[in-house]
Amino acid sequence: MCFSLQWIEQLLVWMIVVCAVVGILRLVLPFVLNQLGVGGGVIMAAINIVIWAVIAIFVVMFCFDLISCLGGFHLSRLPG
Repeated sequence: MCFSLQWIEQLLVWMIVVCAVVGILRLVLPFVLNQLGVGGGVIMAAINIVIWAVIAIFVVMFCFDLISCLGGFHLSRLPG
């Protein structure tokens, strides 16, 4: 089944984990880069781009999984 309560629970837990990891990275990385003496402006901007690119890729994969679930194609990569 595509839309069971367990599936929704797992989705919400993963969303919370991803948001927490992004928040921690955005909080800790500037501090670490300043301690290392590295000019953090460009490096932090590049890291932010990579983080949001990974999130965007996840969203695209998730949308295609939902479309395949709704269409009955059963090509989903999600367990269940």
